Amino acid sequence: MNIENIEIIRIGVYATSILLILIGLYAVLTKKSLIKIIIGLSIIDGGIHLLLIGIGYIKNGTAPIFSPGFENASAQMVDPVPQALVLTAIVIGFGVTAVALALIIRLYRHHNTLKIDEIKNLKW
Repeated sequence: MNIENIEIIRIGVYATSILLILIGLYAVLTKKSLIKIIIGLSIIDGGIHLLLIGIGYIKNGTAPIFSPGFENASAQMVDPVPQALVLTAIVIGFGVTAVALALIIRLYRHHNTLKIDEIKNLKW
């Protein structure tokens, strides 16, 4: 691949991740339904994951495995820490989303609504 193509792809990944974060932020700040807010938080989560993976990318990088004949290739090895952090964050995000949806189900069963404005005005 051409160097210009790689830079275009890198800029595209950054732009896509920032766009996902902004779309999720819009959903969280403007929507009144709790389900839509949770979906917005999940979109933000995906955008942050994409951004972290994009930051950890090295052009023409190799896997971070030392093998015979590649002992001096450490400068070209991709950093595995962002990948490990994103994998961990995906699992944690899934768990948080599951708990939030379970709380929303309980809230709906109790109040018969998912609108924030209506829930705020109700008394327990």
